[in-house]
Amino acid sequence: MIRAREIRVLDDEKKQIGVLSVPEALSLAHERGLDLVEIAPTATPPVCRIMDYGKFLYELHKKDHDAKKHQKLVLVKEIKLRPKISIHDYTFKTKHILRFLEEGNKVKVTIMLRGREKSRPDLGFQVLDRVKETVKEFGRQDGTVRRQDWAVSALLIPTKTGGRDAKAKNPQGSPQEVQGHGEKKDTPVEGV
Repeated sequence: MIRAREIRVLDDEKKQIGVLSVPEALSLAHERGLDLVEIAPTATPPVCRIMDYGKFLYELHKKDHDAKKHQKLVLVKEIKLRPKISIHDYTFKTKHILRFLEEGNKVKVTIMLRGREKSRPDLGFQVLDRVKETVKEFGRQDGTVRRQDWAVSALLIPTKTGGRDAKAKNPQGSPQEVQGHGEKKDTPVEGV
């Protein structure tokens, strides 16, 4: 596979042996039980190294695997809302947005417009502003708001501060208000 007549040869410890012909370099590699690999074909003369090619490929694969292990994969999650969203649906969706931002993912918030809503994109901007206000402690807008014929969208990226507080867990109120919500309390009635 090596087409040059003379090559510069390095041994398995990366020490230079010198300029040899290809048959001499091949016989030297076979004596050591190793392979002759061309590592710089554009140099004059081309540079070849005597090495265990299988071991070299294994180490290269292992380096790539270790590099991927330490990388943080950032995903873009998308949450779709409508301008006439109920309070329960809004809190449900914002909790998901907060969770995605805490995990370090980006969130694309899309306000979908239908029918006559397409002529009133300001409704979509209002919902989008409300979402940004709700999650401002955990995320901020990246870039500008995109306006399409059928939707208004923005990309939210996580801020560097971490940790959830009680308001983030329950955007509607404090934890004390939530505990009392839905429970019947026995109150004494006068005059009975």
